[in-house]
Amino acid sequence: FRIMKHILLFILLAFAIAGCQSADTSQEPDKILKLMKEQEKCWNNGDLECFMASYWKSDKLVFIGKSGPKYGWQTTLDNYKKGYPDKRAMGQLTFEILSTEIISANAAFVIGKWNLDRADGNLNGHYTLLWKKIEGKWVIVADHSSKKYQKHKST
Repeated sequence: FRIMKHILLFILLAFAIAGCQSADTSQEPDKILKLMKEQEKCWNNGDLECFMASYWKSDKLVFIGKSGPKYGWQTTLDNYKKGYPDKRAMGQLTFEILSTEIISANAAFVIGKWNLDRADGNLNGHYTLLWKKIEGKWVIVADHSSKKYQKHKST
């Protein structure tokens, strides 16, 4: 009887794992793309708090840039405000998603390019984002972004 109980538990566990793996995640990349389009809109309106709405509001959020890892939602917002103090410095943001991999029903990995079109010289680079679905909402929990400066536009 004890062996049967363990076998039954094993079978139930196997079905539970299979059920989790077969969850329909086909719409998740579109949901993440929609959030990133909203981020572009917020940035281009000069609204950093709105832009940060897609980031996990936690001290465990990690942003990795040229200075190495920095932790926390507020720290990330403060760094954005320091680096981009006004709408002119922020310019016009565009994202280009190169790949989106749904790792599980609650995690996704996105690789892409970003570009800031600015009067004082453009900036661009690449990013890798780890998205997690927390309390039913997709949020960025880790952001690794590179940056390079481009010369002024010719006029």
